[in-house]
Amino acid sequence: MTIEQVAKALKELGHPTRLAIYKGVVRAGEQGVAVGVLQEALGVPGSTLSHHISSLGSAGLIFQRREGRTLYCVAEYQQLQSVIDFLQDECCIGEYEQSK
Repeated sequence: MTIEQVAKALKELGHPTRLAIYKGVVRAGEQGVAVGVLQEALGVPGSTLSHHISSLGSAGLIFQRREGRTLYCVAEYQQLQSVIDFLQDECCIGEYEQSK
């Protein structure tokens, strides 16, 4: 994972509403959570929720799947793990070297 990809993921998670959405999606597990359930739980307008979901999707943190008329958001757990691994990589080696 590149530093740009990690920065994008962290930027998208840095917004309180997107972080709340992502937390709900992660909590839902592998099956995901319906967009309507997220909207009801967070109390945000549909257009606002759509915008935030799109931002999380563009960072590769979630994907959406449709079942009939219901749209589900599902966490990309490997992407989350990649961000965590990037941040922990070379932890405590005792020297600083600028990454590219």
